[in-house]
Amino acid sequence: MVDKKKCIGCGTCVAICPVGAISFDSDGKAKIDPKKCIHCGACEASCPVGAIQLK
Repeated sequence: MVDKKKCIGCGTCVAICPVGAISFDSDGKAKIDPKKCIHCGACEASCPVGAIQLK
């Protein structure tokens, strides 16, 4: 779901997620909790580097 090589840790996805399903891992990269994610696509659309794909 999150391409760790592309993620720049900007926090845009964390801020926009309506259910709080995204946080940062120990490397400062985004991680998505699949149990909380509702697949709304807000994070995918907001990522400036295209690191998130919800396919």
